[in-house]
Amino acid sequence: MTNVRLPAEWEPQSAILIAWPHAGTDWAPRLESVEETYIALVAGITGFEPVVICVADADLQIYAEARLRSACVDMGQVRFIEAPYNDTWLRDSGPICLRGQDGFKLMDFRFTGWGGKYEASLDDQLVGTLTGAGVFRDDYVQSVDFALEGGAIETDGRGTLLTTWRCLHERHPDASREQITQTLQSTLHQQRVLWLDHGYLEGDDTDAHIDTLARFAPDDAIVYQACDDPADAHHAELTAMAGELAALRTLDGAPYTLYPLPWAQPILDGGRRLAASYANYLIVNGAVLMPAYGDPADDPAAKVLAKAYPGRQIVQIPCRALIWQNGSLHCVTMQLPEGLLAL
Repeated sequence: MTNVRLPAEWEPQSAILIAWPHAGTDWAPRLESVEETYIALVAGITGFEPVVICVADADLQIYAEARLRSACVDMGQVRFIEAPYNDTWLRDSGPICLRGQDGFKLMDFRFTGWGGKYEASLDDQLVGTLTGAGVFRDDYVQSVDFALEGGAIETDGRGTLLTTWRCLHERHPDASREQITQTLQSTLHQQRVLWLDHGYLEGDDTDAHIDTLARFAPDDAIVYQACDDPADAHHAELTAMAGELAALRTLDGAPYTLYPLPWAQPILDGGRRLAASYANYLIVNGAVLMPAYGDPADDPAAKVLAKAYPGRQIVQIPCRALIWQNGSLHCVTMQLPEGLLAL
């Protein structure tokens, strides 16, 4: 395969891949509330492109379809595929798709349940399951014996990868930064890897996935989660991260245009703080779907994203239910590049 690269998320897409929550997942205690978020998410996606929904069995498909129809979702934009899964965080268990001049390469990295924190045997097989079911037009899959989640990496589509040392070091404690850099460059066809040493969110059990902290945007820009409250426990780390981002340079040697996102007030669940990051947004064809938390910072965050992604609609999706399980909007989705989908 020639001219292989990892596309940026804002490039044209075939569909968004998600998995419907059910009683056999960790969502069971709050299934009703998270289903409402999924209905809003599917409605938001289908306004712009198709969505492929993984369901555990035929009964769940019937149920999910009924819920979506009752919400007046455009079912002509919805495809269902039956596949077993442990949980619904498809950003981390779904395929990382490389585009070549003559097709696609689906990268099937090891998924370890974020370093062995959770059972993940079914999720680790998801790429093979979907490929075997004929979801993708090009079914060339490369299995990689290296633990990596899609939420741990960001790309500009032009050969630069952004990630955090905290996460990748936790997954590979015996590997040096140089060794991990070489693996990322070779498997994902990147010219370089940019590392952040600061930044974290309370309530995030991914060990500082980059998609909760900083995201590439078109025209050499980076959108990032800021914290302007000196009394907040995150202030020092996120301020240090902002300094790291300001010091980064493009391949041409210029500084990145930076878009700081506002900081939501603490959201607590039984005394546990939840990871309410606005950086965990999803880009679709013609729009950006952003997590909303019922916070005064929701609308200011939407204005920042409108500046970073001009010409795209900004659609707010209520995500308080998602952050109860430590992730948000981007975490439960995976984009499929244009031309990949066979359904």
